[in-house]
Amino acid sequence: MAQLVRLARKERLSYDEFAYVCQQARKKLKLEKPKRERRLPQLLTAEELNRFFKAVRDGGQVQHEIMLKLLLFTAVRVGELVNIKVADVDLPACKIFIDQGKGHKDRYLLFPQAFALVLRAHLAAHPKNRYLFETQRCGPYTVRRVQQIVQGYRVQAGLGNAVHPHLFRHQMLTFLTGEKLSDAQIQLLSGHASKKSLEVYQHLSLEAVDSAYQQAVKRLELGM
Repeated sequence: MAQLVRLARKERLSYDEFAYVCQQARKKLKLEKPKRERRLPQLLTAEELNRFFKAVRDGGQVQHEIMLKLLLFTAVRVGELVNIKVADVDLPACKIFIDQGKGHKDRYLLFPQAFALVLRAHLAAHPKNRYLFETQRCGPYTVRRVQQIVQGYRVQAGLGNAVHPHLFRHQMLTFLTGEKLSDAQIQLLSGHASKKSLEVYQHLSLEAVDSAYQQAVKRLELGM
């Protein structure tokens, strides 16, 4: 590599020319780029998860508890969570419309049927809300603020540094996998999309996933 750099300087190669030389050298020497190691998220145990939500309940901030449980139950991305509007929530159908989520794609989330009563009470208590969750300044939460809230309860629960909003997405999707929902069903719920999965989606609808999701989430031992 050092020889290539010296050669590039001597010949005064541009960046694109140097990149091309490196590419050809890799092909000639049959070198491959090292694959990036994907680290699996460190999930919470059932006991740790209950400790976290006990700390939330003990904090006395009802909206925090509802918001963080919705974050878990729906496996929603935190950037999508803070943008959910009241008009996006369909209580009878137990689903939430995500407008222009990651990748600028619209989709629906499901939430537990037993949680519909909680959301109904929350909305009744905040009739002027435009967003599902609003701060005292009558505006939506920021991603950063939700991160700070999670960190505060993490400290109260005495848990490690690995607790963050996105962890709850991993937690729920891993739980649903353990409950034998298919990859296609989980991809539909999570918003993960690939060319391969799109072929399967042609034969799936949210209604087809709803029953499996509702049955699975009943076995998540966490009070609504």
